[in-house]
Amino acid sequence: MKITSVAVWTVVVPIIPGRVHSPIYTDKSGWDLVPKHIIRIDTDTEFSGIGETWRGMPIEEVRDGARQLIGRDPEAIAPQDIFGRQAEKADDDMTVGAGPAYDACEMAVLDLVGRVRGVPVHTLLGGAVRDRVRADYWMGHQTPEDGRRAVERALRHGFKGVKIKCRIEEPMYERLKAMHDVGGSEFKVTVDPNERFHTAAQTIELAERLEPLGNVEVFEDPIPKTDIEGYEEIHRAISFPLAMHLGDGPGVVRALQADGGRGVVDCVNLGGSMFGFQRNAATAAAAGLPCWHGSGNDLGIADTSYVHAAAAAPNCTMASDFVGGWTREDDLIVEPITYENGYVPTPMKPGLGCDLDYDALQRYTQSHEELH
Repeated sequence: MKITSVAVWTVVVPIIPGRVHSPIYTDKSGWDLVPKHIIRIDTDTEFSGIGETWRGMPIEEVRDGARQLIGRDPEAIAPQDIFGRQAEKADDDMTVGAGPAYDACEMAVLDLVGRVRGVPVHTLLGGAVRDRVRADYWMGHQTPEDGRRAVERALRHGFKGVKIKCRIEEPMYERLKAMHDVGGSEFKVTVDPNERFHTAAQTIELAERLEPLGNVEVFEDPIPKTDIEGYEEIHRAISFPLAMHLGDGPGVVRALQADGGRGVVDCVNLGGSMFGFQRNAATAAAAGLPCWHGSGNDLGIADTSYVHAAAAAPNCTMASDFVGGWTREDDLIVEPITYENGYVPTPMKPGLGCDLDYDALQRYTQSHEELH
């Protein structure tokens, strides 16, 4: 079997108005209009595999990654290092899982190999350790009134918690109080300001105000991650868990070694490619830290890959972010991800277990090319 070509669709799928931010908080960045690329690697057989890039990935990187796959036998590719060039590396070079458009190419290769072998991708990652993965609802910057309505929507769909984006300048107490009025203390809130609580003092003051509500699950990235002394101060002072969003094992180790080895996090939000996530999660697990899988408001292929990765990581016990299905106009896959009482069932079909919706793809495609 040989990979003969790679098809690339550049797509823009806008968000559903009001689903992410309240109108008064809508930013001018147009982040949802930043293009993504959908790829399909084809072979000289009936089998193919699909992948999805991060938004904003330069098309040149997608082309470069695709060319490194064309002509190769997918069954002979090392799944954890699809661009591996061991003969070109120094003997002490431990780098694996890197290269142009790596995450999307890895998704497509694993999807292809899984389809060929008749097994789900999580089998290639080491095997699923759970038949369902925890998932929370998600919202951007919203007013207390809109946040209340969002929680009502989340409860109707069976969610047990929500992750929110926020800033210290927003009415944080009023917002979490409105959520508490609907969901009570049992409906938990992951508070993620993307480092925009600015200082340890402001973070601690807000935590003291929110503590009586009893609905905070965790504070994630309250201040810049470079301010380790600030994290040490926050970690000693607040009563609920503190987390960082980290993309590699060394970042996890730095957080664990801070404060004289006592560490400054109680859990971690992790990213990385599918195999990269496994390595990052294993680093956290060695220290006894639970984790969850982050996202970037993605589409259906990427979100499905996150479910596979989360299902294969023993310490991924916290609610993950598989959110594009209800924030974007379309997820571009035939059968959307399903949510059941705060969980996503672990996919059991061969490969990723999802298929491109070509009708939807046509509606949102800005350009298309095939590399041979």
